[in-house]
Amino acid sequence: MNYQDFFKGALTELRDQGNYRVFADLERHRGSFPRATSRGAQTADVTIWCSNDYLGMGQHPDVLGAMHDALDRCGAGAGGTRNISGTTHDHVLLEAELADLHGKEAALLFTSGYVSNWAALGTLAGRIPDCVVLSDALNHASMIEGIRHSNAQRMIWKHNDLEDLEAKLARLPLDQPKLIAFESVYSMDGDIAPIAEICDLADKYNAMTYLDEVHAVGLYGPRGGGVAEQEGLMDRLTVIEGTLGKAFGVMGGYIAASAELCDFVRSFASGFIFTTAVPPAVAAGAAASIKHLKSSNAERVAHQAKVAEVRSELDRIGIPHVENPSHIIPVMVGDPVKCKFISDVLLKDYGVYIQPINYPTVPKGTERLRITPSPVHSAADIAHLIGALGGLWEQCQLARMPMAAQ
Repeated sequence: MNYQDFFKGALTELRDQGNYRVFADLERHRGSFPRATSRGAQTADVTIWCSNDYLGMGQHPDVLGAMHDALDRCGAGAGGTRNISGTTHDHVLLEAELADLHGKEAALLFTSGYVSNWAALGTLAGRIPDCVVLSDALNHASMIEGIRHSNAQRMIWKHNDLEDLEAKLARLPLDQPKLIAFESVYSMDGDIAPIAEICDLADKYNAMTYLDEVHAVGLYGPRGGGVAEQEGLMDRLTVIEGTLGKAFGVMGGYIAASAELCDFVRSFASGFIFTTAVPPAVAAGAAASIKHLKSSNAERVAHQAKVAEVRSELDRIGIPHVENPSHIIPVMVGDPVKCKFISDVLLKDYGVYIQPINYPTVPKGTERLRITPSPVHSAADIAHLIGALGGLWEQCQLARMPMAAQ
């Protein structure tokens, strides 16, 4: 085999299908998010419309101040794995903040949300004898990989389908260990799981629950504890998993659960044991972000208002988008080539950055622009975005929805 020809062929096929991914070379501007400089073929200022830094907390003075302070106190790195030399006081303080946020006895910090799912699910399902994992069909790749890594028996239930979940639970012996794995806010369609009803089924069939709240923490609930906090359900969940890299604006992942469960994962998860800990400055910045959002609801209120405003403007000009109860706005294109073309022209001609979402992230035929408004997008930003999308929809001869009454 000619290896280089194989690589080139696979990449050419991706390009021909319109699914080849190009990373925008962006430099965010401190203190002025969502502004950034695009440093591609031409250097230009752009406005970011697809960031998972949903509230702009990556630029918040409290977060930056805490990170500068920790850098001056502790230096750059953690010094090693948590087991050997990498547990710092900032890690301990952050885990205490996370446990308090979710009303749990303990929390465990990982290097990313992907790793926390992979390590926690892989360890729990793999080490509990005869455990069966019941996984929602639209769970994130990190959850799927963790479940596969466990080698446990797995059953895939139809997305958010309680009847299908119960039918599968009912086929299993009542005393057999079970783990129901699902998300609160699903990142591509923006729909929300029926958490209370899933907990009811878990109680009925003697199952544990594992809830991924990565697209909800910081954004929902009176203190930013996620959808489970908003609905008063945190105490009913066995494990709550979250990230520090989205609404909290920094980096890292975690689980919150009982002291014994967290200690169990800490003691057996290779994804925790054998990796270098996040730097103390990152942990300190995350803790500062969590503390701020526990006491301030202003960002969440402003965020929801901007989401509603963008949805209303899309409706006004007939741009199709998925209706959902969350903050994620999937604008549906339905063609990979046109989706990438729109994204490229938005960046080049309008200074608007929205990354196209194509297969395999979403099924073929559902290609989209995933828009994530933030509290710091201005009215002028919104007007500019809507005008650009309207012109490109016309240029690409894409279907519109019936427009709202003027």
